[in-house]
Amino acid sequence: MKEQTKKPSIESTLKSLDTEEFIDIHFYRPIGYQWALFFHKLGVSPNAITIASIFTGIAAGICYYFQDLTVNILGMLLLVWANSYDSADGQLARMTGQSSPLGRILDGFCGDLWFISIYAAICLRLTPEWGIRIWILAAITGFFHSKQAAMADYYRNVHLLFLKGKSGSELSNSATLKENYKKLSWKKDFIYKLFETFYINYTVGQEQLSPKFQQMMQVLREKYDGEAPEWFRKAFREKSLPLMKYTNMLSFNTRVIVLFISLFINMPWLYFVFEMTVLNIMLVYMILTHEKFSKEFTRQLTSQK
Repeated sequence: MKEQTKKPSIESTLKSLDTEEFIDIHFYRPIGYQWALFFHKLGVSPNAITIASIFTGIAAGICYYFQDLTVNILGMLLLVWANSYDSADGQLARMTGQSSPLGRILDGFCGDLWFISIYAAICLRLTPEWGIRIWILAAITGFFHSKQAAMADYYRNVHLLFLKGKSGSELSNSATLKENYKKLSWKKDFIYKLFETFYINYTVGQEQLSPKFQQMMQVLREKYDGEAPEWFRKAFREKSLPLMKYTNMLSFNTRVIVLFISLFINMPWLYFVFEMTVLNIMLVYMILTHEKFSKEFTRQLTSQK
């Protein structure tokens, strides 16, 4: 008899309890885990699930164009479904060891495409009343949304790097990405190189907003060959852990709760105002705090013999 394959635990499909939000741990991750097991049996790849979540999320956004609350609720359910797929793709990748740079890039574009659809639908819905003003508000909000999501993702992966090491983090370095980019051919690797073009710009933007952290990383590379000493890893986790709640609030769940409330009360413009005010305050606080302790760690690392 063949030995029965042991089913991977749900814990093995999580990035880290440090970086998981309450709603994710108790709702999206259990659902994503079941989807991951189901798709694994069917032989579906993580990237295919990501693509399915993109179309589901775009369909959700389209539903927010309509004034009908029933259609809006359908869109809410579709967005929850899309996010469960977005959870499942990463869980399946970790479950099966199928993580890839392309998957990482696709996963990043996934949320962007959802919210482009959501923004466009809300703007079209409100244009008769607001005119061009709603598009201007959405454009400004979208700019800050991209910064909020990018830095939340960046700081989460920074935390994972020092918690679990390079194998447990998806933190990227623009210099390395550019070197790999040069090796790609537009003729043979067109799609991948196109994605890499956007991803390099994305990473450069993250690094530009974290100059003190970049200095700290440079010290680690030069003095410690990129391997952080144990005392530093423990100390960094202690400082970084309180910021993880902000990375979660700036990612998906908090903003979507506000989006749903704004649709229920038929005031979807409130969602833009929330992003412009509350979430931007969180973003500034997160960056300033992270930069402050990064500067202090740079001093400590430099003074170590």
